[in-house]
Amino acid sequence: MASPEKVNIPQREPMVMVDFVISHTGIETVTGFTVRDDNVFLDNGHFAEPGLIENMAQTAAAGTGVSSSLELKEAPVGFIGGISKLKITMLPAAGCELVTTTTVLHTVANATIVHASVKCDGQPVAECEMKIFLINT
Repeated sequence: MASPEKVNIPQREPMVMVDFVISHTGIETVTGFTVRDDNVFLDNGHFAEPGLIENMAQTAAAGTGVSSSLELKEAPVGFIGGISKLKITMLPAAGCELVTTTTVLHTVANATIVHASVKCDGQPVAECEMKIFLINT
């Protein structure tokens, strides 16, 4: 993708933790998200751990949504089956522009393992591996 595009994910406000897709290759998806001061996961002016995890999960979902739309298919419903190797380096402050990357490591049947990482101003914020299950509707 040459320019950012609005993301099509099933989440609705106040649970939207991705603003737009920066790029998508089929294996790697990169999204942008600005932490606003009215975010539901803001705690003492900082984006809390559950928000970071949701941002990573929604980035993976955005990648699935882009792939589905390119194939002219409806996006499957997905859910997190497990999180491992979670490392949170910092809690970003309101106003921070997050860049989140998910990379597909393995896919077997309806289970996909992705590595996710979040950066703010080029600095590492969080990373993990997620097991995501997709259900075709």
